[in-house]
Amino acid sequence: MRCVIARYPFDLTKDGVMDSMKGVTPEPVAGESVTIGRRRYPVKQVGEIITRQDRRDFTGGEVVRAMVRLGFTCHDHPAAPVQVLTPLQSASALLGTAGTAGAWQA
Repeated sequence: MRCVIARYPFDLTKDGVMDSMKGVTPEPVAGESVTIGRRRYPVKQVGEIITRQDRRDFTGGEVVRAMVRLGFTCHDHPAAPVQVLTPLQSASALLGTAGTAGAWQA
């Protein structure tokens, strides 16, 4: 399939992308990502490898568009980690901090 990334045309195939990414260790995902095989890669890392261009030369959106057209699953920004509070922490948060709780009894 012909894709345009950073104003240059590329003939990409799903198998070709998978072969290019074989043996590549994924960098930590901080933004958009794409699942290739069993691994999740940042789209900029994938774009750099498949185009052999500097990451500053293309946008993540260009790579996402190409990967979706090839049938890969793309992901938006990772969800913020959910902080699970214990019942004691939840009650304390509802009442306020310990430093101000007894201030009115001076």
